[in-house]
Amino acid sequence: MRLEALTDPKLIFADLPCFDRSNLLRTLAARIVDTGRLDNAEKLYNSLWEREQLGSTAIGDGVAVPHCKMSGLEQVIVGVALLRDGIDFGALDDKDVRLFFVVVSPEDQPAAHLQCLAAISKWIKVDQHVERIMKVRDPASILSLLREEG
Repeated sequence: MRLEALTDPKLIFADLPCFDRSNLLRTLAARIVDTGRLDNAEKLYNSLWEREQLGSTAIGDGVAVPHCKMSGLEQVIVGVALLRDGIDFGALDDKDVRLFFVVVSPEDQPAAHLQCLAAISKWIKVDQHVERIMKVRDPASILSLLREEG
């Protein structure tokens, strides 16, 4: 599973002005709905927030992967968000998070959900990927970086 196949420039949000976890998830839900891929920002926010309450999706080194499953989708959606200033997202390493991969998967495709999370994990582990993506601000450049193999 390749990340760039699951996202597009409309799902890449650079320099979001968010100040806490709830605000970030609300903003991302609204922006994803604005792309026309989903139709209910409140439902998406609630699904992301519910998952976050089970445990932080921050994985360390300034990265988090908030994710949820929803009915009515045909394929996985991946949004990418960069914050100018990091926020406390409950990471075990206590580092503020600036890079977010938001995964919304069809409720009836658990394997696709896991494959997407694995693809993100693989991509993040490649030396310099995270550092490089945090330096760019335009969606086309971010998408280009996601094309690089994990």
